[in-house]
Amino acid sequence: MTIYIIIGIVLLIVIYTLVTYNSLVKSNNIVEEAFSTMDVYLKKRWDLIPNLVEVVKGYSKYEQDTFNKITTIRTNSYDTMTTNKKINVNEQLTQEISKIIAISENYPELKASENFLQLSKDLTKIEDEIANSRKYYNGTVRLLNNKIEMFPSNIVAKVSGFKQATMFEAGIEERKNIKVEL
Repeated sequence: MTIYIIIGIVLLIVIYTLVTYNSLVKSNNIVEEAFSTMDVYLKKRWDLIPNLVEVVKGYSKYEQDTFNKITTIRTNSYDTMTTNKKINVNEQLTQEISKIIAISENYPELKASENFLQLSKDLTKIEDEIANSRKYYNGTVRLLNNKIEMFPSNIVAKVSGFKQATMFEAGIEERKNIKVEL
């Protein structure tokens, strides 16, 4: 009789471990899918930025520092970056993009340029898509990280080698209030 109880307990532990492992795999795959979706929009922005920089460069010869920073940030091939590197680089790009938009405020003829207007509209659309996909990605990361941290699933996660995923957070520049002067 005792042997059946021990076998039953071992069987329950094995079933729990398998179910938890599969749940972690599923959550991890959802996080990867969410990042891949966001990555499409980040890549679109990555490819749009050189065009925007070139248009703005033509109007503003004195803003070379911002253009150099963007060029430096973009020296790596986007496709070869790790997920964490993509997150970090895109946070830096967000800061520099806001500077380009601020530069455009000083050049009325630039703001009236067809190319600049179209690129700004494209960038705004992409930024909205990034924001939406960022929310979804962070939600999936939260669910995965909860499973990795919470008892007893944290035991299965640790034994199986699951690692916490990185949230895509707003950078310092994005957290500042925007000053609007009329």
